[in-house]
Amino acid sequence: MLVRLVEAGQQASATLAQASARIAQARAAHAAGSAALFPALDAGLSASRGTQSLGEPVRSTTSLGLQATWELDVFGANRAHAKAAQARLDASEVAWHVARVSLAAEVATAYIGLRACEAQRTQLETDVRSRTETARLATQAAAAGFQAAAAADLARASAANGSAALTLLRAQCELFIKSLTAITAWEEAALRRELAHSTALLPQPQALRVAEVPAASLAQRPDVAVAAWEVVAASADADQADARRWPRITLSGSIGSARQREGAVSLDGTVWSIGPVAVTLPLFDAGARRANAEAARVRFEAARSAYASSLRAAVREVEAALVTLHSANARGDDTRAAAIAFERSYQATAARYRGGLASLFELEVARRDMAAARSAQIEQQREAVVAWVEIYRATGGDWVSSSKGGRPTKVPQ
Repeated sequence: MLVRLVEAGQQASATLAQASARIAQARAAHAAGSAALFPALDAGLSASRGTQSLGEPVRSTTSLGLQATWELDVFGANRAHAKAAQARLDASEVAWHVARVSLAAEVATAYIGLRACEAQRTQLETDVRSRTETARLATQAAAAGFQAAAAADLARASAANGSAALTLLRAQCELFIKSLTAITAWEEAALRRELAHSTALLPQPQALRVAEVPAASLAQRPDVAVAAWEVVAASADADQADARRWPRITLSGSIGSARQREGAVSLDGTVWSIGPVAVTLPLFDAGARRANAEAARVRFEAARSAYASSLRAAVREVEAALVTLHSANARGDDTRAAAIAFERSYQATAARYRGGLASLFELEVARRDMAAARSAQIEQQREAVVAWVEIYRATGGDWVSSSKGGRPTKVPQ
């Protein structure tokens, strides 16, 4: 069920759609940047007919040719621009995985919260029924004079308090369903029918206990890979800005066929030209190119700092998730033992109450202790599974980089 919810969320996610659009934009920019390394070739066709002055015969002229222009990338500006465009394309592809992993973790957390809420609700419904029955019996006993009226009031207050808590918990469960409906775009009635098959059952990973996470796993975090590609792009931008401070050399040429007919005379042939070779020397721009180069170097240093910060954040998130998971697992045996012991205590106190050996106050204390222990056990289970999901997210999910330059797999085309 959780896998189906994640798949539905990915299909409906506006964030993933926007990430896919950014990939398309980056591909276009990469194509434009790569094209600058090669000559630009255009085809031209022209035709004319007319006379230049009175008395001259009619002249017809047609021509078909190719025009080429090429900037000689002597100082590497265009190569740097193409490298930056490639890096940004790689970053946009990896960013799609960032959104994908985050969405999967969000859906999983909401689903786990719903199942834990349902488990709490099941426990509370049983407790409310018990409180209601106790209140009914206490009221009858007080009316017959076997108990004080205050005891009946206490029992009715306990039943009302439990009913109010149950109403609040039901509302929380409804909010989780609304959240899943919004994330997955499922029709709510259909989603409720699907969810009804596993009510109050928390999903359990096959290996809930994670002893350690290899440091190499940080390399598969897509957000770290994005930061790395941004460093590459910023470095290329700095090289391009520096190269723009030097001369630019462009070469053009053309070749084509032409026909000219004037009266009875007709001429056919090939026309071509090479040049001119244009050299543009940047003499004075009031410091604009130098300022651009300096700004590009500053952006490169900022990208390096951002990459280092992303690594530190990745380490912190993995360590925090591991601490939370270890803590939740360590509490598992204790919460389970406490729930069993408090339930036995409540059963014993209830038997004593029915035999007139325990007061209603003692019964309610035992009931509250049992309910709190059961709630703590369910919360411990929820925390453990959520911590496992956080480890999934903190280690990059199922995103895997390929061997070719760290290019990601599973990228939408």
